[in-house]
Amino acid sequence: MGACLAPYSGQRKRPPTLDLRPAAPHHGVMHVLVLGAGVVGLSTAHLLAAEGWRVTVLDAEPSPGRGASFANGGQLSYSYVAPFAGPGVLRKVPSWLMDPDGPLRLRPEADPHQWKWLLRFIRACNADTAEQTTRRLLLLSYLSRDLMRETVALPDLDFDFTRAGKLVVQPDEGGMAGARRQMELQARLGSEQRALSREECLEAEPALRHIAHRIAGGILTESEEAGDARRFSEALAERLTRGNAAVTLRLGARIRQIIRADGRIRAVATEEGPIEADHFVVALGNGARPLLRPLGLDLPIYPLKGYSLTLDVVDESEAPRLSVTDSAAKVVYARLGKRLRVAGMADLVGHDRRIEESRLTTLLRQARATFPGASDWGEIRPWAGLRPSTPTGLPILGPTLAAPNLWLNLGHGSLGFTLAMGSAAVVAAMMVGRPAPIPTDGFTLP
Repeated sequence: MGACLAPYSGQRKRPPTLDLRPAAPHHGVMHVLVLGAGVVGLSTAHLLAAEGWRVTVLDAEPSPGRGASFANGGQLSYSYVAPFAGPGVLRKVPSWLMDPDGPLRLRPEADPHQWKWLLRFIRACNADTAEQTTRRLLLLSYLSRDLMRETVALPDLDFDFTRAGKLVVQPDEGGMAGARRQMELQARLGSEQRALSREECLEAEPALRHIAHRIAGGILTESEEAGDARRFSEALAERLTRGNAAVTLRLGARIRQIIRADGRIRAVATEEGPIEADHFVVALGNGARPLLRPLGLDLPIYPLKGYSLTLDVVDESEAPRLSVTDSAAKVVYARLGKRLRVAGMADLVGHDRRIEESRLTTLLRQARATFPGASDWGEIRPWAGLRPSTPTGLPILGPTLAAPNLWLNLGHGSLGFTLAMGSAAVVAAMMVGRPAPIPTDGFTLP
């Protein structure tokens, strides 16, 4: 049976209902090739399989979730989707760039695409654009939240999921004033949040006592969640393919070219030979741009490099129970079972995936100052990943002019895990010919 998604308002009291039983293979079904086995690609495969389509997921990595999903911040932040391109960002950029420990780093390159992206980003840094983007992203994130909760209820999906809530702490009254304004905007759109004093922040999360002196207050969202995106990808892939011939994973297969003939995409050329399908969904993040340029598509995505640390928790009382965001340091903390994930930074350094020691040292110092007793700090598992980001912060969803059977689901930036299910639902609805469950203004390519 196919999934049925009604148009989504963002304020539903009951989540949209999906029939998520694996579709039995039969003659005449549509075959879709999903490029990318991260959280976005596998969420897309999940919902298309529920529609009764035959699905093949293709990725060059040897296992699912090895790209931007591998060790991201771990927060499912449905109420914290305000774009990086906000009205106050530009005045902060000079101080961030001059501070060696700052959250932003720019390495100018002789790359016209980098400068074109930066100009678009600058144009998006105004209140009207940021508010419009926030409204659109909130509708998508609320849809994603409800679909993720249905998915989490399925058996055999162990990925350290928790619904403990999230606390964003602010360093001063100016930060709290801005946070309250954002909270009021989001309250009109369905978010349920509370502004807390310093004392209330420490009551909600006692492990923050070591940085109490630099907390003026915070915003608590009790409905927020966390989980391990890589483990989610692995568990969802395993569940999709277990005893189900309608879903196939082809991992370790490098994509060479998308083959177009007579106005349609006919196949994807890989090192193992061509793979044909009726429809093609590109969910490759940063890898999509060079693959699609020969088809005349110049995607407005650029990698924002982020860092993370994963630590073993040795003292439960010293580790945070809530997900925590330190708004001053731009660092996020998420509990993943017996582990603590620490993530931050936004470096515009091209496609450089190397772990820079100075950035790692900064993140480690900030984490130890915030939760010094949470870990013994002996084994630190570092990671650097490239978030595929658009200038506005809106992902690119839906059809393309390059071919009627080519679809995009990419450009989620730091919100890939948060928006994966909602984005998949939007694309899946378009592909089967139903109205999208939310308005798609701003999400599709012009």
